Amino acid sequence: MAERLVVLSDMWGAKKGLWITSYLGYLQQYFEIVYYDSQELANLEVTVRTPENVCKAFVEGGYSTAVAHLLSRETQPSHYLTFCAGGTIAWSAALQGLPLKSLYAVSPLWLHRYDNSPEAPAKLLFGEYQENKPAQAWAQQLGVDMEVMPNFGRELYSDEKIIGKICLELLESVTQQPVTPQLTKQLSTY
Repeated sequence: MAERLVVLSDMWGAKKGLWITSYLGYLQQYFEIVYYDSQELANLEVTVRTPENVCKAFVEGGYSTAVAHLLSRETQPSHYLTFCAGGTIAWSAALQGLPLKSLYAVSPLWLHRYDNSPEAPAKLLFGEYQENKPAQAWAQQLGVDMEVMPNFGRELYSDEKIIGKICLELLESVTQQPVTPQLTKQLSTY
């Protein structure tokens, strides 16, 4: 039976998320995937969808709503792949009892404000130019694996090379086996 993978979108959700199809298209061969649109989890209703307005809506109650919805829907221990706001939602939910097997969070927002980390293994990936990313000292203090990709910003997760990297690392960490050269070649086409 395939491992269960819960995917949480970035702050834009499915509306601007064509890049997510690359992840889902490849990973569905290896995982039982459950996908959540972060805006829908948060019940966001933003009339003018600017980055500032969407962020403000998350901060002013959207995050807590999304965390509550995720906690009520997800009771089965699962692996999590999250992007941007989705990473913050999963992190916060894990601290409140969400059953995680592992967390791979790409460009999560505002994690530097947290003093604790999930009990499950967590990998964080940030772009070098992303604002408000935690310091390496923070990650070390919490025992979290954190990597910063040079020459990328917050939306590095939409780059095809990064998509391949994340999929390979996720497969290797979940299966505890090195990915074969054939799979590596397949992923390099994404």
